[in-house]
Amino acid sequence: MKNPYHGLPPDRSASVLIILDMISDYRFPDGAQVLRAAQRIAPRIRALRERMRGAHLATLYVNDNLGRWRSDMRQLVEHCAAPTAKGADVTDILAPHPLDYFILKPRHSAFYATPLEALLDHLRARRLILTGVSSHQCVMFTANDAHVRNFELLIPRDCIAAPTTADTRFALKYFSSVLAANTTASSSLRLTALRKARKEPPARGS
Repeated sequence: MKNPYHGLPPDRSASVLIILDMISDYRFPDGAQVLRAAQRIAPRIRALRERMRGAHLATLYVNDNLGRWRSDMRQLVEHCAAPTAKGADVTDILAPHPLDYFILKPRHSAFYATPLEALLDHLRARRLILTGVSSHQCVMFTANDAHVRNFELLIPRDCIAAPTTADTRFALKYFSSVLAANTTASSSLRLTALRKARKEPPARGS
């Protein structure tokens, strides 16, 4: 089958899948609990990523830099995929494809001090599908920053996780009630419809 991207990622993608902090060695406080949570959701995120690729929609990994600002995507993936690394199984499931985008972030939000906003503007993205860990921290901070930038938010409830189920329940309630995010399960997302640009709401007072 001929590659629809001609060897390049899609230059236009109305909807973008963002995978947060899944590529990791999980060597941080509560890392063991976060790793167990990540292991549960990794197969579902991979299935969603493959569906995105089939629909010609972009996937973007946004990852903590693990204190190694001199590293790049390849070095980070190699480090986290090492047989002795915690989280090697998650990295094996979700290793980025050459067509995927990859950004390192310094803090919780994927928007903070990163080129994310410029990249999304280049892709003309208006809709973000947020997945990854942790629900009540990096996913939530990223969702807040996306909301104030007027992105439509989809946060599949089966593709986010945290050290405890209570953390994720809290986050899901916040996403739906405060950010008006769609939190339906990933299997219910109609990706064909997500290829279309969102209709902008009418101007205030019109």
